[in-house]
Amino acid sequence: MNANPDVRLPAVSVIMPVLNEERHLRGAVQAILAQEYAGEMEVVIALGPSTDRTDEIAAELVAEDPRVHTVPNPTGRTPAALNAAIKASRHPIVVRVDGHGMLSPNYIATAVRLLDETGAQNVGGIMHAEGENDWEHAVAAAMTSKIGVGNAVFHTGGAACEAETVYLGVFRREALEQQGGYNEEFIRAQDWELNFRIREAGGLIWFSPELKVSYRPRPSMRALAKQYKDYGRWRHVVARFHEGSINLRYLAPPTALLAIAVGIVVGAALTPWGLVIPGGYLAAIVLGSVPAGKGLPLKARLQIPVALATMHMSWGWGFLTSPRSLAKKVIASRRPAVLASN
Repeated sequence: MNANPDVRLPAVSVIMPVLNEERHLRGAVQAILAQEYAGEMEVVIALGPSTDRTDEIAAELVAEDPRVHTVPNPTGRTPAALNAAIKASRHPIVVRVDGHGMLSPNYIATAVRLLDETGAQNVGGIMHAEGENDWEHAVAAAMTSKIGVGNAVFHTGGAACEAETVYLGVFRREALEQQGGYNEEFIRAQDWELNFRIREAGGLIWFSPELKVSYRPRPSMRALAKQYKDYGRWRHVVARFHEGSINLRYLAPPTALLAIAVGIVVGAALTPWGLVIPGGYLAAIVLGSVPAGKGLPLKARLQIPVALATMHMSWGWGFLTSPRSLAKKVIASRRPAVLASN
């Protein structure tokens, strides 16, 4: 990265919101500390009220390396954790990482270079889902396929380009401070909402396939359904909060859910032809799972259609049932809390 020893690399703050992350926290932090980056670096972990060994592991990491610090996040909510970590950090480049995300070895060096080359306010790359058992392999395949997530390049990959949003992100601090940080009313979709505000202010969000973060999928169907229901619910809130921010990709799951429900009702009450729609959807996800599951064990491949249906239907249900009271609460507080300077 730093071919010229006379060029000083910018210092970097890595912020990490964690809650019940005993399974992956140590590995995630070790991947940060092992980065191939010659500049100064710190890691700030925002600790939510975990009920497992997360706090104990974090304390061990602090004792083992002076670059690691912790701050409390009593609410347990991700945007509050991110803002607390940003306030406690001090460097001009801010890297967001989750407690179950594993950075590739040159992630930070590449991101810093891309910020310089593109002039972007935020750069990010691929959310590289990787499972550790058959179910997680199936979910990972669904999350990285176009039939699962549409044309979202940070899921499926693609050429470097300007983007609406990116996974996690590496920010210029001034962009975060200009926007007042994350809007803490957005329990979910806070990344998309922040990137929307950065773009509205004239900033560039840049996607590059050179950046990759390994992601661990939810370990059960129930957890996956809750995750995607929340995604759909809060994406609808963003649509109410920021007019014009919706597109056809976000409308596909609720449309599919409504069409399938109507087809089942018509098929049961009036004519079997009504079952063409749900039957067609089932055939589509089964056929779509074949290329998505290439190279996986048979048990994992058989579960891909289940993962796809769980993601689509849960997202659609969350979008359709998103209460207007959430949007009212957000709109009542349009301006996020301004980040305090250090």
